Amino acid sequence: MKQFSFNKMIWYVNVVVSVICLSLVSHTLAQSGGQYELSWSTIDGGGGRSSGGDFTLTGTIGQPDAAYSSGGNYELLGGFWPGGPLCIVSFDDYARFAEWWLEPDCNKENNWCGGADFEPDGDVDFVDLERFVAEWLCYCPVGWPLK
Repeated sequence: MKQFSFNKMIWYVNVVVSVICLSLVSHTLAQSGGQYELSWSTIDGGGGRSSGGDFTLTGTIGQPDAAYSSGGNYELLGGFWPGGPLCIVSFDDYARFAEWWLEPDCNKENNWCGGADFEPDGDVDFVDLERFVAEWLCYCPVGWPLK
């Protein structure tokens, strides 16, 4: 049976670590060096089927990025990074909501207080604030009135 010496084993470990480090550096240079820059990317599709209730979504490997799609009461934003036409409930929405806070005369003519009366029950109160807080920093639901 052949045995490796301790020095030879250290030499092999150093070689393996060096090769790994060089491969990581070359990958980094390929992502951002030279004439072109690739600062982010997504892997789209994935194949397979996801379903829940009455809905089924089927993906295909190699499918182009879906971008923004909508139809009926549904919106879809493809890719890993959020953005585009969908929105996040944020301080802008809060400012619009606060303009109508405790307004007692919400009706169809004023679009239920600019959308701040979520129920709509005729006023902007703690019931509406509870709904607003539940959506805070999430994607705006379909038909978000403060959009």
